[in-house]
Amino acid sequence: MNSDTDKAILKVKDLELHFGQRGGLFRRQGPKLRAVDGVRFELYKGETLGLVGESGCGKSSLAKALLNLHKPTAGSVVFSDTDIAGLSDRDMRQYRRALQMIFQDPFESLNSRHTVEVILEEPLVIHKIGDRASRRQRVAELLAMVGLPPSAASKYPHEFSGGQRQRIGIARAIALEPDVLICDEAVSALDVSVQAQILNLLLAIQQKLELSIIFISHDLAVVRHMSDRIAVMYLGQIVEIADAESIYTSPRHPYTQGLLASIPRLGEASAADAQISGDLPSPIAPPPGCRFHTRCPHRQPRCQQETPILEAGTNSQHLTACHFWPEIAAKQPVS
Repeated sequence: MNSDTDKAILKVKDLELHFGQRGGLFRRQGPKLRAVDGVRFELYKGETLGLVGESGCGKSSLAKALLNLHKPTAGSVVFSDTDIAGLSDRDMRQYRRALQMIFQDPFESLNSRHTVEVILEEPLVIHKIGDRASRRQRVAELLAMVGLPPSAASKYPHEFSGGQRQRIGIARAIALEPDVLICDEAVSALDVSVQAQILNLLLAIQQKLELSIIFISHDLAVVRHMSDRIAVMYLGQIVEIADAESIYTSPRHPYTQGLLASIPRLGEASAADAQISGDLPSPIAPPPGCRFHTRCPHRQPRCQQETPILEAGTNSQHLTACHFWPEIAAKQPVS
């Protein structure tokens, strides 16, 4: 993916999503939970951008902020030359066709009281697309695209396996032929053998529909298989973003190095200075300066005082938010 020549289909700049906290006897306003705190990136036509990080780092909150399921506190999300961040539900409706999401739990995201036909037809009804006959035909096409038989239309979600339910979720997400598909841990609840089937299905659908995908996962092997570029998220911020090969072979940020070092490898020991120690700090009171400094084996006084900027070095496509990444990267063997 050459992002220098390809036009960005989605531009995210300084996006913030803060949640107010109330507590105590009089329910006073407390400190804000900074779920997403100054995120910026671009998504290009036909590419898959992987988003990785520990549980609680803000990946799912970012996904919902991009779709306005949670109203952003600040920043912009530009799609089709329009900033959709904070639009009302009514104004957002015209963009729902182009921006769709696949959720982690296919059973929770499907209405158990509706048949598959009703579930898949619902987006078409909401957006007033076609008549009854054409919508039924579209349902049949969607089932075929995700590898389910026509008889599935008359069944209910509980009659399917987890993998089959996720196929239904995918069919619903592509019913309106979107431009951008956000997959929020879309395979993490599935068995490994089923994961492979769903991932291959997503790749086939992406090629057929020329989709741009944001693929969120904590599984680094899955993200590498799916992604053109990868963004690494820590405590509400993106700390590194580059093409998948560079992230896996030449990681610059200590957090990225720690994530990769945590992958079990038969007969190999992880480098001690790359391992991540301690727990993820609270997003209610994030550390000052570099947010990773409390767990970083390379921290220096500057890290506690000055927030690093996500910027490029000699490679304009590889962005890193670390004051000392050149020195740190030079110490790491190329994998």
